[in-house]
Amino acid sequence: MKALRYVEVGKPPVVVDIPIPTPGPGQVLLKVTAAGVCHSDDYVMSLPEEAYRDQHYPLPLTLGHEGAGVVHELGEGVDTALQVGDAVAVYGPWGCGYCHNCSTGRENYCTNADALGIRPPGLGNQGSMAEYMIVDDPRHLVPLGDLDPVQNVSLTDAGLTPYHAIKRSLPKLGAGTYAVVIGSGGLGHVGIQILKALSGATVIVLDVNEDKLELAKHVGADVTLISDASAAGKIREITGGLGANAVFDFVGADPTIATAIAVAGLDSDVTIVGIGGGTASFGFGSIAYDAAVRVPYWGSRSELIEVLDLARAGKVDVEVQTYSLDDGPKAYEDLAASTIRGRAVIVP
Repeated sequence: MKALRYVEVGKPPVVVDIPIPTPGPGQVLLKVTAAGVCHSDDYVMSLPEEAYRDQHYPLPLTLGHEGAGVVHELGEGVDTALQVGDAVAVYGPWGCGYCHNCSTGRENYCTNADALGIRPPGLGNQGSMAEYMIVDDPRHLVPLGDLDPVQNVSLTDAGLTPYHAIKRSLPKLGAGTYAVVIGSGGLGHVGIQILKALSGATVIVLDVNEDKLELAKHVGADVTLISDASAAGKIREITGGLGANAVFDFVGADPTIATAIAVAGLDSDVTIVGIGGGTASFGFGSIAYDAAVRVPYWGSRSELIEVLDLARAGKVDVEVQTYSLDDGPKAYEDLAASTIRGRAVIVP
């Protein structure tokens, strides 16, 4: 089978031919129908060799932590309602399955994963950018039903991550409130739709790119602003000097985090989702009273089901650009050049 793999530190990924894997006991073999491209992949491939080894990433590594497919073969001992031919989405943040968090479906916060060396597909385990992939346990599969896998595969991260981030702040986002979204790219443009579907907030979106601001308007943003030194002042003006009730930074760079803290209002939430390498600096007098700063990670299995239900109801729609598996390396070039509108999806 063909697979898009990272084979040498510091070099672009390449398409190679490798054997179709065989599912072991308890595992599931999927025939992949779609695989999403993410900045997290780019982050992994940007690590210097020592840092890459410290994270225990293997070489070669098949990329892709957003995956969808059809069940092709069940490993020995798999006792599940799944049947060969079922359309499924892959729940990516794999955990141990028995700690307290995993027992409640929050494998994204598994307390044993590091000690046991458990890694997500494409971020330690072999991923979805191949014609077939192994899923370690059927509990990491969610029924896709009649949803288009190409259109919706990105929801396994680009939908689940903002959904998890936003859901915790919904009590603060009733009518008459303001939510700020920084970055209207792959995650941000989905986050805007989630806010519009679930909250009563006026949604203000910042980006440095006019094309992405146009995308933000297209998916429902109420106000769009260029993200520059004047943005914080403009948001204060729009909010009557009070600031935002919740801020979601889907970039996570030093300048965007600084903006997020500057526009946070009293008793607000500042949620840093992006992995842009920035750090937050705040203390008494430098951020609004009772503002909370959070750094969430991915989401729970039940939240993925809820996100897919939003898509099924027509309330969330991912903007996608498709690439063949052979053109997979080009997808990462376009991602680095910031020319992708929405999310890139590889179709084997």
